[in-house]
Amino acid sequence: MGTDVANREFTGEDRVRFRRQVSRGTEAIARMLADGLFTDQGRPPEPLLGMEVELNLVDTDMNPAMANATVLDAIADPDYQTELGQFNIEINVSPRPFVTDDTISLEQALRTSLNRAEERASQTDNHLVMVGMLPTLTSEHFAHHWISANPRYDLLNQQIFAARGEDIEIDISGIPLGDDRATERLHTTSDSILPEAACTSLQLHLRVAPENFAAYWNAAQSIAGVQVALAGNSPFLAGTTLWHESRIPVFEQATDTRPLELKNQGVRPRVWFGERWINTIFDLFEENTRYFPALLPVCTDTDPIDELDEGRIPDLDELRMHNGTVYRWNRPVYDVVDDTAHLRVENRVLPAGPTVVDTMANAAFYYGLVRGLVESDRPLWSQMSFNAAAENLQSGARAGLESQLYWPNVGWVRPDELTLRRLLDIADRGLRAYGVSGKARSRYLSVIEGRCITHQTGSVWQRRAVLARENAGETRTQALHGMLRDYVVQMHEGEPVHTWEL
Repeated sequence: MGTDVANREFTGEDRVRFRRQVSRGTEAIARMLADGLFTDQGRPPEPLLGMEVELNLVDTDMNPAMANATVLDAIADPDYQTELGQFNIEINVSPRPFVTDDTISLEQALRTSLNRAEERASQTDNHLVMVGMLPTLTSEHFAHHWISANPRYDLLNQQIFAARGEDIEIDISGIPLGDDRATERLHTTSDSILPEAACTSLQLHLRVAPENFAAYWNAAQSIAGVQVALAGNSPFLAGTTLWHESRIPVFEQATDTRPLELKNQGVRPRVWFGERWINTIFDLFEENTRYFPALLPVCTDTDPIDELDEGRIPDLDELRMHNGTVYRWNRPVYDVVDDTAHLRVENRVLPAGPTVVDTMANAAFYYGLVRGLVESDRPLWSQMSFNAAAENLQSGARAGLESQLYWPNVGWVRPDELTLRRLLDIADRGLRAYGVSGKARSRYLSVIEGRCITHQTGSVWQRRAVLARENAGETRTQALHGMLRDYVVQMHEGEPVHTWEL
């Protein structure tokens, strides 16, 4: 969730000063781009794979466990951190080289770390689950008192509600669980932003040269619909069958600072796909400054332009804070490491899980596909409208592998067919350009291929398992708990989800 912030009240003067500092930070970015002050300018950075994986906590009965402080104490590993809800934690995977067989060594290290964390969590009678949305969460788990103890989270909650002026409303109509089933609808309100915590993600970071940032961001935007369709793992919330990747609409609604009147005026939402292809990263930071008021206007005394004038690379604390509260599905990231600045694309559309190998496959497919598209003869985004990419995200999230996506020179096509016919080859070419070994490319892309051939994602398996249990006479609550117990068993066994049986 970003930098820690002490609980406090903000004044109008704080907001004016913060706006000025963010604007100065945006000016600094433009000047750094013009003056070639980014460490990767003019040369491609070393290929590194970095990720964050958000995890859910359950007790022995598969109910959400409000125990992240207890679990983190037991794990005692700085790579694991708190998240918004007391039923969440997050693991930050340090960037590693993305060449030869290093992706496989990263997979092994991630599995070892998660196994160790699970062993220690189990000593407190709690367990870790990698899943996009915890199926046993109910509306009662969204009460304000279940927000994590970190003051930043409660302060963020206060600011969103102050901007909105009314309770959060979640209103989603789902995809029927079977041909003979009715469409289900979740319509609920919350006095906190905790429905956002239901959305547990895999976040992928890709460091890029500034002159290539726009191409990589545009490529990531253009494939978002395919990503969620192939990796859907979030079909249930509050006992209701929703979308294949319900994180998308839930997150959009749970973090919406706009009351109805502002929506009707066309004010842009805080969770935002965007509205255009870009030419430079400056476009995104400028939009963030122009369109979105501050949520956490915490200021320093450092003027970023003065820092540049004195030959120092500015940290841009205000710009980074503000950027962290504009929830783009592909977010620009400015960072400073060892007094040198670099830029990253943060991909945020993917759910967590179901297994470590599925997670690595999702990452490899993303990294390979964006690299392959960027190095194609003609940019994909020059052949399709931005609105088509946005509609693909909604369609892929809603209907998963059954969705119809628009693709240039193909027309309307199912994501599995598109992937088998075109995208796997592009992803393989991109991974090869990074220097990923044939062994690693085959391992991970075969998982994506397997989902397309078997027509089974994490979401599809969950839906089939719950339907089978209900047809056998179980209630929805029993079916969700039983399904989740089976899910956890197969998650630990580690075979990719397209091989799972009911």
